[in-house]
Amino acid sequence: MTKKMWGGRFTESVAAEVEAYTASVGFDRLLYRQDITGSKAHAAMLVKAGVLTADEAQKIREGLDTILQEIESGALSWRDDLEDVHMNIEHRLTELLGPLGRKLHTGRSRNDQVNLDFRLYVSSRLRQWRLLLSRLVKVLADRASQHVHTILPGYTHLQPAQPISLGHHLLAYAQMFRRDFDRAGDALARVEVSPLGAAALAGTTYALDPAMTAAEVGFQSHFANSLDAVSDRDYVLEATFVGSVIMAHLSRLCEEIILWANPNFGYVALPDAFATGSSIMPQKKNPDVAELMRGKTGRVYGDLMSLLTMVKGLPLAYNRDMQEDKEPFFDADATVSASVSIMADMMHAMIFRPENMGRAVQAGFLNATELADYLVTKGMPFREAHHVTGAVVAHCEKKGLGIEMLPFEELAEFSDLINEDVADILAYETAVARRTTPGGTAYQNVEKQISDIEMWLQALEDGGGSV
Repeated sequence: MTKKMWGGRFTESVAAEVEAYTASVGFDRLLYRQDITGSKAHAAMLVKAGVLTADEAQKIREGLDTILQEIESGALSWRDDLEDVHMNIEHRLTELLGPLGRKLHTGRSRNDQVNLDFRLYVSSRLRQWRLLLSRLVKVLADRASQHVHTILPGYTHLQPAQPISLGHHLLAYAQMFRRDFDRAGDALARVEVSPLGAAALAGTTYALDPAMTAAEVGFQSHFANSLDAVSDRDYVLEATFVGSVIMAHLSRLCEEIILWANPNFGYVALPDAFATGSSIMPQKKNPDVAELMRGKTGRVYGDLMSLLTMVKGLPLAYNRDMQEDKEPFFDADATVSASVSIMADMMHAMIFRPENMGRAVQAGFLNATELADYLVTKGMPFREAHHVTGAVVAHCEKKGLGIEMLPFEELAEFSDLINEDVADILAYETAVARRTTPGGTAYQNVEKQISDIEMWLQALEDGGGSV
């Protein structure tokens, strides 16, 4: 039988199908860099604990650097019989250093080792998501600045409601993605907690200093309870939840792109690079990228549900079920990262059709609220103004005219309070400009939102791009 590193009390070989079934090296090799980082931190701790000399720790660090180069050059052959990334690296280190390589695992279990590696990985991916999200916010703000004065229908219930600035509409998504940016940052405080020193579940008899190893790997804090340290997977649940919310926001934007690209709306023309054609209908230009992204949202939701289901019935402390925590997150990360990046590129290239938006504004009685508010300012109770305006809309529908197109004399028949100054109020540009409450669609408000985002982005850049 192949001698396992943990196989001292075993006399028979693991069945081949069991070895294949339980091996994780096929996917957890992605953690190789984090495993080496954690091992270097642990080696430094073992010097402080008196287990290793400074010279031995240096040799271990050099050996780990050699392994890193071998992995990244493709020279290292991964072995399934060594089960996982940790055992593969430890085995290779022992080949390079002999008995010294076997000292590295002193005071450490794969239980705290794998949790540290995965925390390091999740932390790096959350930071990457923040980088990608900040770029997407910038693209949306840039496009909004080009369309502050472009007017389109704002909708509720997918029915035309009030005229708004296209810039304002795009900035609503910028705010969603800024929240996602913040949400990912909030999660980091719970991800960047070092479990190293918890060992298998109960801590260790060696004089280890968890605070030191936490600082060595750049984490904010270290574990408070060793049982919790090796069994906690809240951080990957939370990170995948953050990814799910990001995908929800992307999916909402995709839905609007799909609708807007339909000729019945015609608000956008899809860039060729982000559309496909039909195999039979030569006129078609399909929003496949937006549709796929909308569909992939469910995939990330599924990853989150897999993780929640995995942990729901686990007793303390570590259980092998937890091996199943990595692939769902790897999948969610790949989907979220690609989706945010592609959305930024697609929005940068998006072709807006203001002329079609303008026609839609005129067709939807979107200045009806303006007429009702006008009557209120003249002293009419709002509910009565609402009723009068509804009657005006019904009249205009029969005549096939917008409210602003109705002759003044005809409009004035609906109320003695309607004067000739109503014409200015019914103008769509005025309707947008008058929405001056903070956060409203008024042009100066949109410009302020853009300025605020630009300052936020500048602050990130001034911080060295630290996210």
